[in-house]
Amino acid sequence: VQLVESGGGLVQPGGSLRLSCAASGFTFSRYAMSWYRQAPGKERELVARSSSADGSTNIYSDSVKGRFTISRANTKNTVYLQMNSLKPEDTAVYYCNVAVAGIGFWGQGTQVTVSS
Repeated sequence: VQLVESGGGLVQPGGSLRLSCAASGFTFSRYAMSWYRQAPGKERELVARSSSADGSTNIYSDSVKGRFTISRANTKNTVYLQMNSLKPEDTAVYYCNVAVAGIGFWGQGTQVTVSS
């Protein structure tokens, strides 16, 4: 299993970014895909999860609900996180995650910094 995130960067408050996670090594369409984040000095937290192959069942943390959208392209083995109305408190390393056969796999992470 391999997960490769991309799309992070520096953005001003109120701006937008779209993160991508390219997956390989498993049958992508069969598994829930998640985005987590970890800010300095804080625990890693769940941001969003796409729990169905067709992307119709998604959950979000309260802190990002209404601003972030998770989506997936099963033909491309890719999951996305569209982040709008970004706030300084969204600054963190964002990780892609999948659990296959009871084992959790993580990407290397992509840094998102929200600052003026």
